Amino acid sequence: MITLRPYQADAVMGVRNSYVAGNRAPLLVLPTGGGKTIVFSHISATTASRGKKAIILVHRIELLRQTFEKLQWAGVRTGIVNPHYTPDITAPVQVASVQTLARRLPFLKQFNPDLIVIDEAHHGTAGTWRTCVNAVPTARVLGVTATPCRGDGKGLGVQAGGIFDDIVQGPTVKDLIAMGYLVQPVVYAPTQRLDFSDITITKGDYDKHELQLRVDKPTITGDAVSHYRKLAHGSPAVVFCISIEHAEHVAAEFRAAGYRAYAVDGSMEDYERKRILSGLGNGQVDVVCSCDLISEGTDIPAIGAAILLRPTQSTGLFLQQVGRALRPCEGKERAIILDHVGNCLTHGMPEDDREWTLDGEEKRKRGEKKEPKLPVKQCPKCYAMHHPAPVCPTCGHVYELDIREVKTVDGELQQVTPEGALQISKQKRKEVAAAKSFEELFRIEKERGYKPGWAKHVYAARNGKAMGI
Repeated sequence: MITLRPYQADAVMGVRNSYVAGNRAPLLVLPTGGGKTIVFSHISATTASRGKKAIILVHRIELLRQTFEKLQWAGVRTGIVNPHYTPDITAPVQVASVQTLARRLPFLKQFNPDLIVIDEAHHGTAGTWRTCVNAVPTARVLGVTATPCRGDGKGLGVQAGGIFDDIVQGPTVKDLIAMGYLVQPVVYAPTQRLDFSDITITKGDYDKHELQLRVDKPTITGDAVSHYRKLAHGSPAVVFCISIEHAEHVAAEFRAAGYRAYAVDGSMEDYERKRILSGLGNGQVDVVCSCDLISEGTDIPAIGAAILLRPTQSTGLFLQQVGRALRPCEGKERAIILDHVGNCLTHGMPEDDREWTLDGEEKRKRGEKKEPKLPVKQCPKCYAMHHPAPVCPTCGHVYELDIREVKTVDGELQQVTPEGALQISKQKRKEVAAAKSFEELFRIEKERGYKPGWAKHVYAARNGKAMGI
């Protein structure tokens, strides 16, 4: 029996309502860590309980195994379509590697499912997925993803050449953090952003070969190791690299620094890859480096840090990567994101609300940079990234506000020198530092004409808590 969280039950109802409205292929959007596998496993199990059949399409062996185990745990008899497993066509629910299923269309047509579920559905418009969906035109389709956007910016909807005809949006990352189902990310980035403006864009993202030449350098890798030691030492970490070679170089640097670090890739034996990834959860591995293998579907709540060494133009890839560290775990109060390549300056903060659409992104002009809708600011004291605020939410640093004060006094106008302006600024900061109570800060807010809420933010940051004022 699969027990759903309240927002998961709402998501299931949203999917049902979409089918009732006459849609064949809704797309359910649920953030990384929100329990997508639980939701579509519940829907598949419900389909089987009504005497119907469902098949779930995945694109990696880890996702296949993870989904199969969830359904088995729920008591649903499930078959697997993959060369490494013996098929059981009598099981009402099948979990299939999409690459294998596309080569076994007679099996798919014989099974004749009533429901086709597409996991990580932002891949769902690719040829193999579409081939499987078209093979059973009578089946309903359900796509599930945390990031309903393609790397090339094209839409997933029917009107954009995709296969989905409706979008069902679950809670946002910010909602799940507020409910305690995800942890708050704390993002750090370098003060000097690397310049990738001259890197070739291929299929909507940077050319990997050119990127590796720019990023795979001892200075950058060494900086990643030193910042991990400084900001996230002891937290199981994943490092997102550009290529297998890059991942191996980074892992070697971490090992040289005394960490139990490994590089993983798709060519490894399945048992060895599973052993290394499991090590992040059981304490036997400190750092795992990969280029693509861990971006999607890796469910290891113990991961406490994500280290970004791969610049990307893809908002979906960025969110998939940082999402690996957001799952809650005992003793884990926050997630550390070490963004060495400035991805957050392109895509915004991990918890930003995003308006998803099936239509795709607006095409940018040649050379036009991708910018987040909400501005991102960097604290000059701790280098944490956050939305503009009067005080840094990570270290409590109070920003000097650019406010012009006008007072009417007797006397002649005096020249304002740089030295005099600096002295006034210092005096203002001293007055703020000397204010210990909320009432004193509130008085300063009123006297100086600061934006309403300034005192509340400063007081809350100093005391490490939110104020209910």
